[in-house]
Amino acid sequence: MELRRIFDTIPNEFDTFRPRYCAQLFDKLINFCNLKQGKTVLELGPGTGQATEPILKTGCNYNAIELGKNFYNVMKAKYAHYPNFNIVNDDFITHDFGDTQFDMIYSAATIQWIDEEIAFPKTFKLLKPGGTLAMFLTKSDYKTPNPSLYAQIQKVYDKYHKPSIPYTRGSFSYTNAPLYGYENFETHEFHTTRVLNAEEYVGLCSTHCDHITIPEPYKTEFFNGLKDTVEKHDNKIVFYDTHVLHLAKKPL
Repeated sequence: MELRRIFDTIPNEFDTFRPRYCAQLFDKLINFCNLKQGKTVLELGPGTGQATEPILKTGCNYNAIELGKNFYNVMKAKYAHYPNFNIVNDDFITHDFGDTQFDMIYSAATIQWIDEEIAFPKTFKLLKPGGTLAMFLTKSDYKTPNPSLYAQIQKVYDKYHKPSIPYTRGSFSYTNAPLYGYENFETHEFHTTRVLNAEEYVGLCSTHCDHITIPEPYKTEFFNGLKDTVEKHDNKIVFYDTHVLHLAKKPL
């Protein structure tokens, strides 16, 4: 199975444990694009909607394309009551959008799963002149706030982290957007802190693509080892999160 499809095998865990993005990021994005009724938006691979509702609430014509059938069903269950919500279950790489164009296309840690030679030209074509491509992701640091705990966790990784499908990001760099015709590329960062207990931390780790593919008996030992390690450190692990927002424009 392709790693980009494997998240769909754990929709409940993904919805429960995946972190959300901060309000400041959405404020910046919504103001930058002047999102409101009459604007047409496309979200790439929304998963279970970690970055969906703030955009829906602007009243824009929201559209999403989701590869996973289980994620698609979760999205419909959560958001179909919004009259401006539309979603299709298909692969962005091969989907035919016809003549439809969008004022904004955005991705929350999804576009990186598509080779940039496909992702950037196709999003560029689908945007209206002057439209915005928004790409965001969260970078998490748990080494700085928990040095001793971090060192113990690495020992668990060294012993039991043996995924059957190693994670490889592929051919994608966010900063290469200008090479494909985009202009006015800019990046904004927003900082937040999370505190998780052992159960929450293990739940989060269970949603990482390569962690899902760890075979038994290593998988059980791996997650038990993570849980025990955090519990022995006051049952607390701190994350310093950096929410990164990349913005680029299609020329008028």
